[in-house]
Parts: sequence; structure tokens; C-alpha cells
Amino acid sequence: MEDIKKYFEDVADSEELPSFEVTVNRTHFVKYAGAGGDFNPIHHDEEFAKSVGLPSVFAMGLMHGSFLTRVVTDWAGDGNVKRYKIRFASQVWPKDTLTFKGKVTKKYTKDDKNLVDCELFVVNQHGENAIVGEATVALPSRN
Repeated sequence: MEDIKKYFEDVADSEELPSFEVTVNRTHFVKYAGAGGDFNPIHHDEEFAKSVGLPSVFAMGLMHGSFLTRVVTDWAGDGNVKRYKIRFASQVWPKDTLTFKGKVTKKYTKDDKNLVDCELFVVNQHGENAIVGEATVALPSRN
């Protein structure tokens, strides 16, 4: 995949970042467990999840938190993210359809760097936030 370039001068206030959707499934959970080393049975063992009062297994928050980074890197390019912060708002269950999106909230220059702050969201099919977050990216100038 080529590095997408976004120039500071081309950023508009309140600009929407490109969004995407994923319908998550248990295979996503198992793949993430292997990659991230989180083998808590609450995320992959249906019987265990039900034994502790849950309706089913649920996703690791960092799984969809890591998917959310793609919103920023697809828009600003790899290597330009200087700050990334997320807060988990609700659980994600198998078969949830998640929309990953973001929006520019501030554009400014600080210490000779062109910076853009963005708010980020993971929203489920019911319109509920699963994650809210923010990021700051540094973008090159056309000059």
C-alpha cells in the first residue's frame, strides 16, 4: 500500500476522515488473541463467558482500538501520528457491525510543526459508541 500524503494546507476545519465498516466475528477475536497475547477465556470461550453472567464472548477493546488507527493513517499517511488516545465506551459482541470514523477538530502550528487534532469514534449498528478517541498528526507543508 502506498503512503497517502495529506498536506497541511489541504486540511479543512471539521473535515471528515475516510470511514470504514467491519462486521466482527469470533475469528477476529481469536486472531487478535494470538497477535496480542490476550488469551482471557472471556473473549473466546462461550461456556466460560456465560458462566460469569455474560450473554456471549466479547471483543478485546484494543482489537477495535487498533482497527481505528487505520482511519488516521489512511488519511494522514504512515508515520505521521504523534498522539493516539482512546477510551472504551461499550462492549463489542460477535456479529456487531462497527463503523470507524473521525473528524478534524483543530488545525495549528506549534514548535514549527503543522499539527491537526482529530476526534475518533467506533460506533456499533445501534449508534452506540464502542470507543471514543483522539489523535494528533503532523503533516508536511506544500511549501
